[in-house]
Amino acid sequence: MTTTVTTTVQAPRRQPDPRGHWLVVLCGVLLMVGALVLNGYATNEVGETHAAPATSSSEDLGGVDRGGPLVNLTGEGSQSARVPAKTVALTFDDGPDPIWTPRVLDVLKRHGAKATFFTVGARVAENPDLARRIVAEGHELGNHTYAHADLTGVPAWRLRLEVSLTQKVIAGATGFQTRLVRLPYSSTPESVTGPQVRAMRELGGAGYLVALADLDTKDWSRPGVEKIVRAAVPERGRGAVIMMHDAGGDRAQTVAALDRLLTRLDHGGYRATTLTVALGLGSAYLPAGGFDQVAGSVLGFAQRASGTFTRALSWVLAIAGVLTLARLLFFLALAWLHVRRAKRGRRRTGAAPPWPAPPPVSVIVPAYNEEVGIEATVRSLVNTAYRGQVEVIVVDDGSSDATAARAAALGLPQVRVVRQANGGKPAALNTGVAHASHEILIMVDGDTVFQPDTIGHLVEPLRDPGVGAVSGNTKVGNRRGMLGRWQHIEYVIGFNLDRRAFDLLGCMPTVPGAIGAFRGAALAQVGGLSVDTLAEDTDLTMAICRAGWRVVYQEKALAWTEAPTTIGQLWRQRYRWCYGTLQAMWKHRGAAVERGTFGRRGLGYLTLFQVLLPLLAPVVDVMAVYSVLVGEPLPVVAVWAGFVLVQAMTGWYALRVDRERASVLWVLPLQQFVYRQLMYLVVIHSVVTAVLGVRLRWQTIRREGTFS
Repeated sequence: MTTTVTTTVQAPRRQPDPRGHWLVVLCGVLLMVGALVLNGYATNEVGETHAAPATSSSEDLGGVDRGGPLVNLTGEGSQSARVPAKTVALTFDDGPDPIWTPRVLDVLKRHGAKATFFTVGARVAENPDLARRIVAEGHELGNHTYAHADLTGVPAWRLRLEVSLTQKVIAGATGFQTRLVRLPYSSTPESVTGPQVRAMRELGGAGYLVALADLDTKDWSRPGVEKIVRAAVPERGRGAVIMMHDAGGDRAQTVAALDRLLTRLDHGGYRATTLTVALGLGSAYLPAGGFDQVAGSVLGFAQRASGTFTRALSWVLAIAGVLTLARLLFFLALAWLHVRRAKRGRRRTGAAPPWPAPPPVSVIVPAYNEEVGIEATVRSLVNTAYRGQVEVIVVDDGSSDATAARAAALGLPQVRVVRQANGGKPAALNTGVAHASHEILIMVDGDTVFQPDTIGHLVEPLRDPGVGAVSGNTKVGNRRGMLGRWQHIEYVIGFNLDRRAFDLLGCMPTVPGAIGAFRGAALAQVGGLSVDTLAEDTDLTMAICRAGWRVVYQEKALAWTEAPTTIGQLWRQRYRWCYGTLQAMWKHRGAAVERGTFGRRGLGYLTLFQVLLPLLAPVVDVMAVYSVLVGEPLPVVAVWAGFVLVQAMTGWYALRVDRERASVLWVLPLQQFVYRQLMYLVVIHSVVTAVLGVRLRWQTIRREGTFS
């Protein structure tokens, strides 16, 4: 009959869950989104605008098309001014550029010429030192909007925002603001359109002088140095405002043409100066207020930071993608090799001598509120095909339900029920080890059932005296519903396929609590199970590896476990797993500098692929959504489809070698939109908990009695 023993274990003090995690995560996501939006706006990707098509010439242009290149629309009508004879006002648009603007400035300095630079605010924010150099060398700055937006196709608030932000970054860089503005995509007075005139009136109402050009060199199209020079030379000694560009692409032709142009103008008796000097106006600058200077400096810093952050993210995501793909293919190759070796009956160190007789084993079942499933678990352990002696020890860890009574009521002679006050799973397992009669110990969760041949397969690798522990093959028993299918795929691909690779690499990080066999000598050497972490199985496995024992995987030893059936239950389970794994990694961090394969391979793998890359997973999703919304979605969809295809191929192979149906793979693409996010949020939440230094309490889930 079933024997019942009562023992006492002091329950650990439980602390409340730490708070503030989601605030940290939310702040991080908001900062990332803000940086992407700011960078996208500065590069004209967010709120993108393009040149508007030409409109009918019958529109009322208010005489702007017949006037000079500097237009004053600050009053009721329009006034314009022209540059006097033998004078040119050189103007450069779209800068400052860190490569071409300094070269343009060097040419101007060599010829003693001055110019007006209509700067894009985003470029000033990136290169404030160039804006200061332009002013210091006697040139003047004009406003060319913040993101080179077509002001004819934006609402009034966007127009005001474009010029206002540019004024602020100019103020932050130089301490001044400018009265001059030039519309992007504008040219000569003869080419203005009705929408452009309306935008010019809006700017005039804000006090700006609007600059057009007499001669548009169209150097942006790179027509050749000589064509640029010819387009810039005024006819018959006339004065002119000349439009060129010091940014927006390769401006080598512009720099070379500028040198030739200034030489020709000098020989022709021309004076090359700024727009306001050429027209005899006062200074283009107005003193900037302290607030505008500070705001401009902050905006400039924020944009530079966002640009650096976005570029860094792009590199990080590229590296993460390559690592993820490489890891998937590498582990697939190792799994294939493991399957071949298993078929030939060989392990990595060769075949060990057979048992003289099947050794006796002790099976330990820690149970806390497992009333609905404990009978099925115990019966599956007793109804085994294993020919050796099997004792089953059920340790009731202070259950508040009828777990112990159900197990005892079975009346099975090889089953013992040990009751203790609630002390946690590690304490329950240690109690079971203390009551065990045999050297080989098998640990089974109270929600798991074995097949008749599982025990035999599980203890077989322990024939090798160097093997200290064996991991079995855990499978999800309750696979119905989307959540069950997702976990089934994860167990087969993410757990069991990986364990094949870990077996060959000699760095098994975890013998799962659901099914594992241990040599008593190995347990004794590491002092049994530790209560230091919430992942007692990972902690124990790492300790055994560090002690010099081999830990192997036996794919034939099948165990069917009950997986969580709700998102909340899954969250609690994985939160405990992840947090406990982080604790175990930190506890065994010394293995990284020890001899042996576990520290270098196992800890390195866990750190990179189970911690760092999941922390970057939200970045992947945010960047993907951002790219779809503001860019071309096809590349994003293609990359996503490619990864899903590789995962599907890997999944097909994993399911095939595990003798599972591949038809379940239809849920794999959907897994990327809910399940994946849940898993990386678990990692983030766990890392924040660990950083805050708060010990997480044990998380329990409600059992459904899948195998009852």
